[in-house]
Amino acid sequence: MTYSSILTVVTQGDDALRGLDTAMALAAANDAHLEVLVVGIDRTIQGYAYTEMSATLLEVGLKSARTDAEELEAQVAERLKTTDMRASVTQVITPLSMLTSVIRRHARFADLVVLPKPYGAKANYEEPAIVEAALFDAQVPVLILPDGMTGWAAPGRTAVGWNESDESLRAVRSAIPMLMAGDTTYVSVIDPPQHGQDRSDPGGLLAQFLARHGVRCEIDVLARSLPTISGVLIRHCSDRDIDMLVMGAYGRARWSEAMFGGATRDMLENCPVPLFMAH
Repeated sequence: MTYSSILTVVTQGDDALRGLDTAMALAAANDAHLEVLVVGIDRTIQGYAYTEMSATLLEVGLKSARTDAEELEAQVAERLKTTDMRASVTQVITPLSMLTSVIRRHARFADLVVLPKPYGAKANYEEPAIVEAALFDAQVPVLILPDGMTGWAAPGRTAVGWNESDESLRAVRSAIPMLMAGDTTYVSVIDPPQHGQDRSDPGGLLAQFLARHGVRCEIDVLARSLPTISGVLIRHCSDRDIDMLVMGAYGRARWSEAMFGGATRDMLENCPVPLFMAH
């Protein structure tokens, strides 16, 4: 398996092109086609308010979204002129309520979606929804980039947050091309159950699976010495000098993580290294 088609999404906002340079470098490293989806979002229409709005007001929102998208498309095209890689730019104008459908339609034909961190000072309102649309609706793995990242080097040391879940296994399967190109993959198991089927060899079957693909593995069994799973993983990334973290996304319901927090939500906001996720 290789990443032959890589997608990144650009929307209006502060530092809108953050992540584009890394997506370009990753596509070039994989000899992949890069599709840049430029989305102009009409934020005027909100639910049933549509029936109460004048045509003039609706036209103002649509015109603003189109203007923003055209400016972004020109900036992207200018950036792509610096390389001879295979790339295309697609512009879409959509009301906010249809954003998920737009992302699904384009992302489902990609091997990998590359996006900037959806939370933090530089993120805009729609970016969490874009990440979730790629994961849930398009069913495509997503690589989340930390703030400030501009290039790409194949990760030499990768950690896998392994909890035996289907989401984790799908993330690992999707990341195999990167794991094969790296030096060492650490299968990181936090507080394995004492009475589980793999209690005598936690992470052993996954390590065997990866070894058969030529991936050099080590197993790290970690104690839950911090209040959250995300805290343990972040500290582990620092201790092992990790270049990329692979983990399943949203093992719990999205609404539950949004209201009460969870490993996925915390890592999307706080992970210090590129975060490879799948659902």
